[in-house]
Amino acid sequence: MLGGLLGSQSSSTDFGENMLSSVARQAIAQLFTRSESVDVSVRCSPASKILQGVVDSFQMKGKGLVIKKMFEAEEMEFETDAVSLDMSGIMGGKIRLKQATHAIATVTMTESGINKAFTADLVEKHLRDVTSEEATSLSGGDPVSFRDVKMELLPNQRVKISAKTDLPNKEDLPIQLSAEVNVERRRRVVFKSIEFEPEGIPEDIQWLSEAMIPGFIGVLNKMVDLERFDLDGVSLRVNQLDVKGKALLFNGYAEIEHFPGM
Repeated sequence: MLGGLLGSQSSSTDFGENMLSSVARQAIAQLFTRSESVDVSVRCSPASKILQGVVDSFQMKGKGLVIKKMFEAEEMEFETDAVSLDMSGIMGGKIRLKQATHAIATVTMTESGINKAFTADLVEKHLRDVTSEEATSLSGGDPVSFRDVKMELLPNQRVKISAKTDLPNKEDLPIQLSAEVNVERRRRVVFKSIEFEPEGIPEDIQWLSEAMIPGFIGVLNKMVDLERFDLDGVSLRVNQLDVKGKALLFNGYAEIEHFPGM
C-alpha cells in the first residue's frame, strides 16, 4: 500500500505524514476527558523512511484539555525525538512504538484551572482528616481538614494561598500565606519561603492562623505530585516551572512508552 505511493516523493511524504498524523491525533485525543482542539503533525523526510518504520518526530499541540475529568490544562505541547515504529501496526491503522521515546513538553495551567483542581475529589481527600503533628498541634491531636483552598499567581515566582480550617475553639479559621513555587526532583510542586499574610484576618486570631501554616503547607508539599497528570503511556517530568501573569508553565519532557490504547 505504502510502496505503491512511493513513486512520487512529495505525494508519498504527504500521504505517510497525513496517515500517521490522523491515527496519532485520534489516539491522543482519547487521553483527555474533553478537549477544545488536538493537532498532531508528523515529520518524515525522505518518505522512504516510513517503510522502515522511522519518522523524524511527532508534534502535538492541544488547547482546552481536561485530564482525568478534573485537571484543566489551557495548553499542552510536545515534540518527540526520532521514533521507531512497528510497521505491522501502521498497516493496521495503529501506531506502536518499538521502544520508548522522549519528547520536549510544555504544559500551561491557568489560575482558574488550578483553583478548580483544588475542588477535585482526588485532591480534596488529601486535605481531609490530616493527622500530622504539625497540623494537629492546636487541635488536641484530633484530625483537621482544610477546605476552600484558593491560589493567586503573583510576580517573581510567588503565589498567594488561602484556605479555611476548624479548630475546637475556632470554626472557619482563615489561613493566608504567600510562597515561592518551585519543582522538586522533576515531579513535585513545592512551596518555599513562606510568609504569613494577615490582611483581612482579625488581630485576635492572627496567631492561630499563622500557627496552622506549617501543617497546611506540609500537606500541600506532599500532595501536588505531577504523577497525577500522567496519561496512558505518557509520564511527565518538569525541569522548570514559571509563573507568567495568570498562568503556570511547566517546561520539561515526556517519556512515551506507547501511544494511548495501542
